[in-house]
Amino acid sequence: MEAALWESCNKLRGAVEPAEYKHVVLSLIFLKYAGDRFEQRRQELIDQDLKEYMDTVEFYTAENVFYLPEECRWTYIMENAKQPNIFQII
Repeated sequence: MEAALWESCNKLRGAVEPAEYKHVVLSLIFLKYAGDRFEQRRQELIDQDLKEYMDTVEFYTAENVFYLPEECRWTYIMENAKQPNIFQII
């Protein structure tokens, strides 16, 4: 992950002002964290044989996890990372 972050940082340097750079990077780190926590909670629901509640927001928020619609999940972002409209997707 560290190598991927550095590569992304290098690509952003030319497109983003240095003062704004930290906002972009911190936002991506937060999105990754929120996505990881969401996937972890989703797997817990599967492991607990509660698949029917995988799309119930309260089963995430009760554990202090953001519920993420499919188009907001890190996996969706990564699947679309090479698309020309990735900035709109994010």
